[in-house]
Amino acid sequence: DLAPRLLPTNATPGAADITMEDLVTLRAGLERTSGSAYGEWVSSSNWVANALSRPMVAEPGTRMLYSTGSTHVLGAVLAEATGLSLLEQARSRLGAPLGIEIPAWTRDPQGYFLGGNEMALRPTAMLKVATLLRDGGVFDGEQVIPTSWIEASTRPHTRSPWSGLSYGYGWFVSPSGYVLGRGYGGQIIAAHMGRDLAVAITSDPTQPARSGGYFGDLVRLLDGPILALS
Repeated sequence: DLAPRLLPTNATPGAADITMEDLVTLRAGLERTSGSAYGEWVSSSNWVANALSRPMVAEPGTRMLYSTGSTHVLGAVLAEATGLSLLEQARSRLGAPLGIEIPAWTRDPQGYFLGGNEMALRPTAMLKVATLLRDGGVFDGEQVIPTSWIEASTRPHTRSPWSGLSYGYGWFVSPSGYVLGRGYGGQIIAAHMGRDLAVAITSDPTQPARSGGYFGDLVRLLDGPILALS
């Protein structure tokens, strides 16, 4: 309904019925483009079409399938629906109100900014995003993001089969009360509303940070020494 021209002629049956909520909660049901499939996906001539033509391996809206293809389709739909690129949206909705620089990042062959990876922010900018989240969408006394959206996006909708963390609209939610934005290599934007904490963690972006390895260590750091500070 929002971006019908993004659907390829060979779209998987049922792809047209995938909702925005299915995409943002990683419950699109399509075969994953992450992990071992990532290289083949980004080598394709049309990333959106490739993602939407993959087999349906689960009923949309049911189980979480971590896939950059789903968030990339989401970003392309947002660009089509608004007439603004993800970069323009990020700069106007977050960059300007928070006073942070958001550099341009990778685009796909059709010109859509990558909806799941490779945005780069300074640690100080990451911390401002964490503060915005912690304070219910308020930054420097102004309501930048509606509180209703913060509440909806941080409400658990599914659960990661790898980390065991709950998942909302792009945010992981930990049992201890953190809301987490997780980037490759151990980049973390974290907020704990109940403890008045906003945290930014950066790590080597070239190294993997698996849930059972380094990322797990970072979660234990958040749950232990950092939570104790509050």
